[in-house]
Amino acid sequence: MNLTVTVLEIVSPVFLLAAIGFVWVKAGFEYRIEFVTRLAMTMAVPCLVFTSLMKTEVDLSTLGTLTMAAFASYMAVGVVGAVLLAVFGLGQRTYLAPFIFGNTGNLGLPLTLFAFGQEGLERGVVLLATTSILSFTVGIWLVAGRGSFFKIIKEPMIGATLLGALFLWRGWETPTFLTNTLDLIGQMAIPLMLITLGVAVARLTPGRVGVAILLSLLKLGVCVAVAWGIGRAFALDDISFGVLVLQIATPVAVTAYLLAEKFGADSSSVAGFVVVSTLISVAGLPLLLTLLL
Repeated sequence: MNLTVTVLEIVSPVFLLAAIGFVWVKAGFEYRIEFVTRLAMTMAVPCLVFTSLMKTEVDLSTLGTLTMAAFASYMAVGVVGAVLLAVFGLGQRTYLAPFIFGNTGNLGLPLTLFAFGQEGLERGVVLLATTSILSFTVGIWLVAGRGSFFKIIKEPMIGATLLGALFLWRGWETPTFLTNTLDLIGQMAIPLMLITLGVAVARLTPGRVGVAILLSLLKLGVCVAVAWGIGRAFALDDISFGVLVLQIATPVAVTAYLLAEKFGADSSSVAGFVVVSTLISVAGLPLLLTLLL
């Protein structure tokens, strides 16, 4: 009973904030998703990433091991996903990138914070940075046939990650007034991302729902199994292990739909994958948390 209450306390704020965004749009209120997303991803999230890394007490070797485990997990999920899509005769260009990469930002970061506290958030930003790097290279290559290394360099979050790692390595700290300012800006990130997730899901028009249900269940099962095995193989500590499994298991991100739309893949089918996997995560992620806590 206590575990059930704990899980509900973790997931309820996450899905309630997303529900606020969903209801807001369905009620006909304006929500400028492009502006809010830009505000979050160019200012709030980079500030959150930088301050989390700068102030963390986790040593760099632990974060390095977690990063390697994340890369290995994504590679393994990619191989299994490619095989499954070939078996079912589904388009690799449309479905493989969404199958591999989850919503480690909008959904993953809040969950790692509420489930594992500040230490979980600090590890969560490492997973978010790893996902971003792979999404803008391998992810774009899978959808469009070409990568985008220069896109990575331009991403403020990647710069914030590198700068935060430098400050952590050297033991530097920004002046208190600046740290407090960056903390305040960073605190916007999680509620903004969750509400925006709800807005984005509300505005998507899903296609091929039956295929989306099948792939969403397969994605959740494969991601959990792969991350669980690799986390144990890398002998991660309990928090790092929990963060790895939780982040890898997150549903398809809305950015997968945007990439499909931009590069001419079947965006309607990807929209269905996004919506269905997110809805399935409402039940799947709480169940997963009962195993991790």
